[in-house]
Amino acid sequence: MTEEKRSKVPHIYVILLMMIGLAAVLTHIIPAGEYARVTDDSGAEILQDGTYSQISSSPASFFDFMFAVPDGLIDTADIVIGIIIIGGMFAVIEKAGLIELAVSRLAHVFEDKGLWIIPTLMVPFALFTAFTDQIELALVYLPAILPLILRLGFDRITATGIVLVSTVVGFGLGLTSPANVGTAQRIAQLPLYSGIGYRALLLAIFLFVGIVFVWRHASRVRFNPDISSKYGTANAMTESTAVSLTIPKASRRQIAASIVLLVAFAFLIYSLLAFGWFFRELAGLYLIIGAVVGLVAGLRPSEIAESFNEGFQKILLGALVVGFARGVAVVLEDGSIMDTIIFGAAQLAQMVPDSLTAVMMLVVQAGLNFLIPSGSGQAMVTMPIMSGLADLSGVSRQTAVLAFLMGDGFSNIFYPTSGYFMAVLAISGLRWEKWIRYIWPLIAIWYGLGAVAVILAGLFNY
Repeated sequence: MTEEKRSKVPHIYVILLMMIGLAAVLTHIIPAGEYARVTDDSGAEILQDGTYSQISSSPASFFDFMFAVPDGLIDTADIVIGIIIIGGMFAVIEKAGLIELAVSRLAHVFEDKGLWIIPTLMVPFALFTAFTDQIELALVYLPAILPLILRLGFDRITATGIVLVSTVVGFGLGLTSPANVGTAQRIAQLPLYSGIGYRALLLAIFLFVGIVFVWRHASRVRFNPDISSKYGTANAMTESTAVSLTIPKASRRQIAASIVLLVAFAFLIYSLLAFGWFFRELAGLYLIIGAVVGLVAGLRPSEIAESFNEGFQKILLGALVVGFARGVAVVLEDGSIMDTIIFGAAQLAQMVPDSLTAVMMLVVQAGLNFLIPSGSGQAMVTMPIMSGLADLSGVSRQTAVLAFLMGDGFSNIFYPTSGYFMAVLAISGLRWEKWIRYIWPLIAIWYGLGAVAVILAGLFNY
């Protein structure tokens, strides 16, 4: 019965191809148009409000549809390659026995207080993301904590929720995040990272709600493991291993490999913050980390190569989904209707009473994130328009930035066009539609609270 039900749900490739097809049809319906753009001192192209004009139509052809996925894969090649190599690196680390050692020790620490692992992990994950905007580190967090969460008797949904919920709330209510907060405030001509007090308060509230949401599911799974099957995973008890009475003893090689791994991850985080490394640079570092850790741990070169290969295969689906998802935007951009959609969204935001303008901004930003999943990219496209709209309606520009942050941020763990999100699901082994069944109540609560937050911001002139 379960297999029959599962077969009725289209594969994620099918869902994304349907979206690409819909985008191609829309290029024949929606007028083509464009905004003028200027290049700022950092080299970023920023849209200019009030410059939209219609241009000659260039609707998608059959060949545009056919080339959408290959072009999407080419556009996101660095992300795709980085995701694949992440899978390989963690396969080597697992082969070296380092994950088993760490899991066994932590499992003993939390054996009698397993549920407290949830806030213990979620709070630092959220804070680190709020300060650095490195939401992609979810791809590192999940494979590191997944074995521990299963060992403690929870399920894959719990592990995925811990990582995605915490990082996305930190991203959506960033404190000093340079990519989304910094870019949006720079375009809105606000002092850098201003308004941090209200965002910090909201971060605490939204994170608390997220922790309660994940905790509730985890506690139910512990008492009724069959709940996991509702989300397309084996139940927690069949996936996990009871906490053993003894902790495996680490060999000297494993201790040395663990030290190398910790140093390597410290360098990884430093490189993200100091050099602005992205998937291209990280992919090379992941290869080196996997190879060096494997050699130090005593693995033969051929064993390391085979482990990489096994890891590549496990993560391949999530990596390729990024290219498929990018194909939607490729068709819209090539058909010259992306700017028209943005113009229409801005017009929609102007149709509501001034008292609800900030709420409509939140809704518009959430919708546009489906098409522009990059936080800084969406800021450069929408904030010039939303800043002008804020001035006209009496909404403060700081509130417009807040509406952008929450609208863009929270939907990153909902839309299949979010590359890092789909990669995390691939690592966890969860299907997108099963995750949506789990997470939609929290997303609805967050956006409801977000609407209240921007209304209150308007009342005290945030």
